[in-house]
Amino acid sequence: MKSYELVYKLLNLVEQYEKDRDGKEIFLNDFSGFLINHLEHSDTSLTSLDIRFGDKDAESQELAYQIDNSIGRLFVYMSRYAKSYIKKTLEGTPIQSPEDFTCLAILLTHDSLSKSELISKNIQEKTSGTEVIRRLLFNGLVKQWDDQTDKRSKRISITESGKKLLHQVFDDMSYVGKMVTGNLSYSEKLKLQYLLQKLESFHFQLHEDKVINTKEDIRSMALTIK
Repeated sequence: MKSYELVYKLLNLVEQYEKDRDGKEIFLNDFSGFLINHLEHSDTSLTSLDIRFGDKDAESQELAYQIDNSIGRLFVYMSRYAKSYIKKTLEGTPIQSPEDFTCLAILLTHDSLSKSELISKNIQEKTSGTEVIRRLLFNGLVKQWDDQTDKRSKRISITESGKKLLHQVFDDMSYVGKMVTGNLSYSEKLKLQYLLQKLESFHFQLHEDKVINTKEDIRSMALTIK
């Protein structure tokens, strides 16, 4: 959208707001609330255009720019940026992936976990989680033994070598955090943290309860969300 188009739309909204106020004095804070309410109850997209998209297939563009789809797409982009920064930071260490790092970080705060508990807390599928544990065992960063109460299970804990390496990496990883939050102000970071924590709690409960197993599960759950 060109700047003059945006100004034109805003002027129309200001005019509409003035009519709603019926001659009463106008304040910026009140207009901001009016604007947010207007956007929430209109078909107008709340997101800016994605520079990756061209100008073809208007129907697909309209679908892509729906607010839920836009947020989902931005999550994917942010995940890829974060993974790229983490992988570069871990270069030259035995920690080969972001999943390896988070697995060690989780173990650092527990005496031990069962193999299945660790994979679940690391938000992984069994196959990929098992591969992460295999790599960490090979590099001597974790150890495993038979669970005394469940002979079918294995217990996992971090080794002293793993702890030492993890503490060495922590300093560098703090710069990754700053890169991920980018140019956000402190107040924006607090708001984002609150919203992301709210979302993470929602999704982690679904993950823990193993609610989403098929495409139909996703559809059914999505239809219940207001």
